[in-house]
Amino acid sequence: MNLHALAAARAADDRPVRVALIGAGKFGAMFLAQVPHVPGLEAAAIADLDPDRARATCRAVGWDEGRIARTRFHADGAAAIAEDVEVVIEATGAPEAGVVHALAAIEAGRHVVMVNVEADVLVGAALAERARAAGVVYSMAYGDQPALVCEMVDWARAAGFTVAAAGKGTKYLPDYHAVTPDGVWAHYGITPEAAAAAGMNPKMFNSFLDGTKSAIEAAAIANATGLAVPEGGLAFPPCGVDDLAHVLRPREVGGQLERDGMVEVVSSLERDGRPVFRDLRWGVYVVLKAPTPYAAACFSQYGLPTDPSGTYAAMYKPFHLIGLELSISALSAALRREPTGTTRAFAADVVAVAKRDLAAGEILDGEGGTTVWGRVTTAAASRAAGAVPIGLAHGVRLVRPVAAGSVVTQADVAPRSERSLAKRLRETLVPA
Repeated sequence: MNLHALAAARAADDRPVRVALIGAGKFGAMFLAQVPHVPGLEAAAIADLDPDRARATCRAVGWDEGRIARTRFHADGAAAIAEDVEVVIEATGAPEAGVVHALAAIEAGRHVVMVNVEADVLVGAALAERARAAGVVYSMAYGDQPALVCEMVDWARAAGFTVAAAGKGTKYLPDYHAVTPDGVWAHYGITPEAAAAAGMNPKMFNSFLDGTKSAIEAAAIANATGLAVPEGGLAFPPCGVDDLAHVLRPREVGGQLERDGMVEVVSSLERDGRPVFRDLRWGVYVVLKAPTPYAAACFSQYGLPTDPSGTYAAMYKPFHLIGLELSISALSAALRREPTGTTRAFAADVVAVAKRDLAAGEILDGEGGTTVWGRVTTAAASRAAGAVPIGLAHGVRLVRPVAAGSVVTQADVAPRSERSLAKRLRETLVPA
């Protein structure tokens, strides 16, 4: 509750928390927009493949020329990490590059804020362990939905409640799993020309639509909180905020979950395409289970929406502001030495599933692409199946056909000539 006061004290001492941002895309731009308004915080270095574009982004979000001149711009993440900074924010969205940057930052003694959820789900448990050994913080990005969910889960447990379910909302229909970047813009109600003019990346936006991003974020929540994921993938039940406590409880008491303690993503669309009443498309939620009849009675007395028994109650936040809230993570890491959520185990994974019948010789194009989408499962099931994780399903060649809807396995793809850092770290993970 005193994070602003701690940051203000650093400002008064002329010792702002100095941050290096790697990746000046939408998430990074939103963070940069807020930096001038947060006393005690400085974006000292920015790395982007196109530094001139990053400078233009700073101007577009309101930076004056003096602030731009004081900032070090680089085309290489390693150069930004080498600057005199306390915190590195990895916001590239590229899984293997994110792993390289995070490990380099840890080895340099920098705290890491991992916007790159794709990299975190791939090898976050290994990175978090290395950060602990180095005495630095490895943190989820506040403002993104996984960190907000982790905060709600932590609050619920610290208050003495069982967490029956937690997760986020999204727009989902089963047919979306097969959507490719070529057809994505119709689902967002814009033209390809308008999207290109706005600099919108079709693969990135398609990863939100085809279910991959939801799977990645569900896995991140599970790996940070110990909540379980469905082995067969998310169900995406249609559900509005008034029905969270009714739908997201175990089947044995009338809900749709396997048991208490699950991660699930709710859809803002009914299966026939109609909008869900009071949907949670942009928000996050937690469903609590009262430990006693007394606590259950308090739920209704204080206005929480409950299931018919009164035992399960829901709390939710109807929005998330992604990069506009990211300063919370940077300040928390530097001033409190606390993460805003962190990976604790390799419990959940996201595997590549064929979007269509794939032929031998085809090259997989990864998250949001034309060939595969990501489905969450348990880490144990993924390892047992020899599944290709979505984070490593890019640029690899199939050596045999894979039927639509099937998980792509290591036996289906040609081995790479060299093992990347991400793959080497992943081999050290032990499923929880």
